[in-house]
Amino acid sequence: MAQTSDKPRLETLAETAKAQAPGRGLPPVHLWNPPHSGEIDIVIRKDGGWTHEGRPIVREALVRLFSTILRRDPDGFWLVTPVEKMKVVVEDAPFVAVRVDREGEALRFVTNVGDVVEAGPDNPIRVALDEATAEPRPYLHVRRGLEALIARPVFYELVEMAEERGRSLGVTSNGAWFSLGAAEADAS
Repeated sequence: MAQTSDKPRLETLAETAKAQAPGRGLPPVHLWNPPHSGEIDIVIRKDGGWTHEGRPIVREALVRLFSTILRRDPDGFWLVTPVEKMKVVVEDAPFVAVRVDREGEALRFVTNVGDVVEAGPDNPIRVALDEATAEPRPYLHVRRGLEALIARPVFYELVEMAEERGRSLGVTSNGAWFSLGAAEADAS
């Protein structure tokens, strides 16, 4: 595919996405199986930034729009409309949880693209260990297999809210317990 075709494709993708669910919430991308598929030079970086042809996509509204048509399939991440499916690169998780608030029994997160997600049985929190540094890498399920990396300051807030259960430190939200890691042993 010629690079010159990517710019119109990006604009066409945006126009098609806008038409799918204006003001009606998320489009049903999980139901679409478009006849055309290909690749587009979009990368979602580890820090949650989106790039096209190596340049940042600075229009927040465009990133938010594209985030609504993002789908994860067994073979990768795709921007999907009823007429085409374009593969994109995701370096880690496609979203970043940038805020958390305790509201009653729920932990309510806000992502870098404006999604509001309550942790619970349908949207669990999980903590993986970074293979290179052994540092915790916490994630929140957002929707249909898409996750948000929980930003470090937000993770620190969770740790402050945490309680010990046995040898684990964790938080509860909507009736579910989520381990954040091992509780520290007494230094006696």
